[in-house]
Amino acid sequence: MTALTNALRVLVELFVDDGALAIAIVVVVTLSAALAAMLPGQPLFAGIMLLGGCLAVLVANVTRAVQRRA
Repeated sequence: MTALTNALRVLVELFVDDGALAIAIVVVVTLSAALAAMLPGQPLFAGIMLLGGCLAVLVANVTRAVQRRA
C-alpha cells in the first residue's frame, strides 16, 4: 500500500509541483473564458488576456523562485 501511495504522490507532484502556479493558471483560464462568453464576437480579447495572463503568472512564479533560492 505504501508503494501505491508513493507512486500516486509522485504522479500528483509531476503535474502540480507548485500549487500557487496551478491555481493562478486556473484563474487566468477562467477569467479568459468568462471574457470570451461576454464578448462572443471578439475572441481576440480573450486570447490576449489568456496569453498575457499566463505569461504574467509565469514571470511572477519564476521571479518568486529565484528570490527563494537567493
